[in-house]
Amino acid sequence: MRKTVVYPGSFDPVTYGHLDIIKRAVKIFDRVIVAVAHNSEKDPLFSVVERVDLLKKATKGIKGVEIDDFKGLVVDYVASKNARIVIRGLRMISDFEYEFQMALTNMKLSRDMETIFMTPRESYSYLSSKLIKEAASLGADLKGFVPGFVEKAIKEKLR
Repeated sequence: MRKTVVYPGSFDPVTYGHLDIIKRAVKIFDRVIVAVAHNSEKDPLFSVVERVDLLKKATKGIKGVEIDDFKGLVVDYVASKNARIVIRGLRMISDFEYEFQMALTNMKLSRDMETIFMTPRESYSYLSSKLIKEAASLGADLKGFVPGFVEKAIKEKLR
């Protein structure tokens, strides 16, 4: 039986921290579905279609990765993909409380779903999409944070 995991998020934009988790997840799971959430509560820089395209470009050549998008509850999406496991990234301790609440809520909504927390490598543990967008708006070089084509897309959006 193939083991499938879903890695949901906003990925606005995809960072080297996200890619680190994806690359490590494919060593554990046969199939990693990176799922871009339609989230009306957030005001994303990139549309869902743009985020999916950036992720496809960033993960090109990584065997076992699929990029998708979804609306609604993550538990419903995970079930629709015949998966039972979700990966959530934890950067700093400040992420833990929210992620823990979400994991417990998802367990209550679906007894079949499990959440696995993964931390990015230390060199990426401070990265956040919000911080990257803020740095870009101030003219920072994003070379160490995101792939070059993502930096270019961010800077084009912020013009």
